[in-house]
Amino acid sequence: MSAADRVAELTARFAAPSLDVAGLLCDQHPADRVAFTVVDGAGGASTLSYGELASDSHRCARALQGLGVGPGDRVATLMGKSTDLVTVILAIWRLGAVYVPLFTAFAPQAIALRLEGSGAHVVIVDPDQRHKLDPGPDMPDDPQRRIVVTGSGAQHGDASLADLVAAVSPEPVPAVPTSGDGPLVHMFTSGTTGKPKGVVHPVSYIAGWQVYLEYGLGVTRDSSYWCAADPGWAYGLYAAVVAPLAAGIPSLLLSGGFSPQATWRTLVDHQVTDFAAAPTVYRGLRSSSVPVPQGLRLVRASSAGEPLTPEVNEWADTTLGLAVHDHFGQTEVGMPLANHHHPELARPLKTGSMGRPLPGWSLTVLADEKDEPAGPGVLGRVAIDVTGSPLMTFRGYQIPGQSDAKFTADGRWYLSGDAGRIDADGDFFFSSRDDDVIIMAGYRIGPFEIESVLAQHPAVAECSVIGAPDDVRGEVIEAYVVLRDGHDASPQLATELQLLVKTRYAAHAYPRTIHFIDALPKTPSGKTQRYLLRSRRRTELSSREAQ
Repeated sequence: MSAADRVAELTARFAAPSLDVAGLLCDQHPADRVAFTVVDGAGGASTLSYGELASDSHRCARALQGLGVGPGDRVATLMGKSTDLVTVILAIWRLGAVYVPLFTAFAPQAIALRLEGSGAHVVIVDPDQRHKLDPGPDMPDDPQRRIVVTGSGAQHGDASLADLVAAVSPEPVPAVPTSGDGPLVHMFTSGTTGKPKGVVHPVSYIAGWQVYLEYGLGVTRDSSYWCAADPGWAYGLYAAVVAPLAAGIPSLLLSGGFSPQATWRTLVDHQVTDFAAAPTVYRGLRSSSVPVPQGLRLVRASSAGEPLTPEVNEWADTTLGLAVHDHFGQTEVGMPLANHHHPELARPLKTGSMGRPLPGWSLTVLADEKDEPAGPGVLGRVAIDVTGSPLMTFRGYQIPGQSDAKFTADGRWYLSGDAGRIDADGDFFFSSRDDDVIIMAGYRIGPFEIESVLAQHPAVAECSVIGAPDDVRGEVIEAYVVLRDGHDASPQLATELQLLVKTRYAAHAYPRTIHFIDALPKTPSGKTQRYLLRSRRRTELSSREAQ
C-alpha cells in the first residue's frame, strides 16, 4: 500500500461520522496480545494485555459513570505512568468523555490553570500527588470537584478508585458513538512563548499520530518500542500511548523520572529496538558518568520536543552506532515533519535538519514580508498548507481570539510560530521561534545555529542564545551557558566560546556577552523559554541605564 493510500485509509477510519474510540484503540485487537509493559524504578515489569485492558477499562468506566461522568464531560488525571493510567484514559473515552492530562511535575498553580480552563470537575490522582489539589493560594476551592485517588491514599471526602471499581458490575458499558470531529483530549500548549493555550483534539487527530508512528518512527509489529516521553504532554500521550493502541503495537512505559541508570537498564533488559525521547534525554545519557552497557539492540532512535543539537549525533554515532533522527511537531497539529525511519521514505540525514513532510502533510517556509514561499536557504516562517494536508485537524484554540495570528488572512496557511529554512533538496531546518529571531544590524540570525556550535564545547551542558537591545546594532547576540560538572566559569572560557562561534558559524554572529548560569528557564515539558531570558536581560539593561 502506498503512503498516500495509507493516509486515506487512516483518515477515513478516524474521521468517520460514527465510530467507537475504545473499539478502535483496544477491542479490535487480539485479547492475548500485550498492549503495555510497565517497568518500575527497580527494573521490575508488569504487562497489560488488550483483553485485560478491555475488561479493566469497562469496569473503570462504570465507576466513573457512577460519579455522573458522561459524553463531553472533562475528566483529568494527575497520575504517573502505570497500567492504571492507561486503563483510566480508555475508560474516559468509553463514556464519550474528554481526557485532560496533567503532568505530574506541575505545581498547584499550573494544575489549577488547566482544571479551570478545561472545566474538569473529576480528577483522578495518585496518592503522592494528592496534596497538590488541597485548596490554597494557587488552588482555588471548587465545591463541584470530585477527587478520586488511586491506591490507598484517599482522604476525607475523596473517593477511592479501587473501591469504586470493586462496587460496580463487570458487565461492559454500552459503546458511546462519537464522530471524527468529536472531542477526544483537552490539553494545553507548553507555554514556550507565554501563557499556555487550550487546545481540544478531535478523534481524527489520532490518524496523524499513527502515520507518524509508522512512517516517522518506523515502528512495526516486530519492534520492541519505547517512547520515553511523559504522557502528561502531547508527544508522550500520543507517541507512547494512543498511537501504539491504534496500531496494536506493544509499548513500553517506565514509571518515574529520567535517570541514566534506569534508561540504560530498560534499553538492555527489554531489548529495545525503537527508542524515542526528547533531546534532553540523549544529552543526559551523553553527559552522565554511567557507563554504556553491553547488549544494546537499538535499531532506530528518534527525537522530538526541541531541536536536536549536533553534538548528540556525534555521541550517538560513536556510542550507539546509529544516528538519532530529529522530528518536528506541535501540540496543535501533531507531527508534520520528520527524518523518516520508514525504509520507503528514509534518506541520508543532514546535520541540523528536521526532515521532510510526513505523508498527509504539505509544508513550506513563507517569506517574512508576504504570504508566499521563500526561496531555498532563505530564513522565513515555517507554515502548513491547510488545503494540502488531509491530516490537519487544528481549527483554533479554545479561546477564539488567540487563534487570529495562527492563520494567514486567506486561511490557507497555518503559521507554526517557528522560523526556519528549506534547502534546495526540500529538507527543513529549524532556526527558532519567530519571536526568538535576532535582528542584528539588518541580519536575521537564528539562535539555534549558534547554540549548536556552543554545545560542541566539552564544558557546555546546555545553552540558550538571545538578542539583547543595542543602540547601534538594534540587537546583539548574548548567550546563557550552563556548564558541565568539573568546569568553572571564567573570562578565558567565555573567550573560548566566542572564538568557537566565530570560527565554526560566522565571524559577525558571535555572542558579545556570555552569561554563566546554573539552569535555563524551561517549561514543565523541558523547552527553553528564551523570552524569559530576553525579559530578564532587558530589565537588567534598563536598570543600568536608569542609574
